[in-house]
Amino acid sequence: MPLMRHEGGRPLDRHALDLWRAAPRAERLLELESAQLGRVLPEVFGRHVLQIGSWGGGALIACAGTLHHAVLGTAGDPAAAAVIDPQQLPILSKSVDAVVLPHTLEFTRSPHHVLREVDRVLNDRGRLFVLGFSPWGIWAWRRWLGVQHRAFPQGGRFYGAGRVQDWLELLDFDITEVRRYSVGFPWLAPRSVGDAWSPANLLSPFAEAYMVCARKRVLPMNFVGRGQRAQVKPLVGVGLPAAQRGAVDREPEPSG
Repeated sequence: MPLMRHEGGRPLDRHALDLWRAAPRAERLLELESAQLGRVLPEVFGRHVLQIGSWGGGALIACAGTLHHAVLGTAGDPAAAAVIDPQQLPILSKSVDAVVLPHTLEFTRSPHHVLREVDRVLNDRGRLFVLGFSPWGIWAWRRWLGVQHRAFPQGGRFYGAGRVQDWLELLDFDITEVRRYSVGFPWLAPRSVGDAWSPANLLSPFAEAYMVCARKRVLPMNFVGRGQRAQVKPLVGVGLPAAQRGAVDREPEPSG
C-alpha cells in the first residue's frame, strides 16, 4: 500500500542546530535521549549501526555494541562522517543492522522517502529507532501561543507517535516499543506504551518527545521442493528388468 504524501518540514541548517544545542533544555534532553537509546542499542547485534541526522552528534549511538557505527549528518555537523540527503542514502541495500533517526523526520520535506530509504538499507534483522517531538508537547504549545523565538528551530513539522507507527506498519515493520519522555512538564519519568495504568498515563500524550522502536518484519519462506515425477506405467504388459531384457536379446534363434 503506498504511503500518503504531504508536505513535510524544511531542512535544518547548522546555525539553527547549534543555537538549539546551546540551550540548557536541549542539553538535558540529549542526556535523556542518550539514556533511552542506551537501553536498546546494546541489544543490537551485527556490524553496523547508522545514525541519520545531525542531532546529538555521535553521543546518541556511542553505546552501540556493534563493530562499527557512524553518523551521516544532514546539517554540516563536524562529528558526522558525511553530510547527505536522507531521502537518497549512499548506502548499499540490506547492509545495516540498525538505524537511528534522531528528530530527522521533522526536518525533511518527505519523511516517507526517508523511511523507504531506511527500509532499503536495513537487513532482514534490521532495527529502527525514531526519536520525535510530540505535536502536543511544549514546543508545539510555544508555536500556538506565538512564542516562536523560543520554539524549536523554525521549519520543522512534528508528527505524533501514532502516525509514525502507521507509516512503519505500512512498510512491514513490527513496532516493539513506544516510549514517551520529557524534560520538565509534564514531569513524568520515561514510560512505555503498554505499561501498567496509572494516573500519570493521562498526561503521557503531552510529553514533549517519544521514541518508537521497530523491527523489520520478514515473512518466513518455505522452499517447497519439486515433487517427484510420477512413474509412467507401460501401456501393455509389465516391463522386464534390464538383466532379463539382456538375456532375452542374447537368446540364439532356433536352428533349421
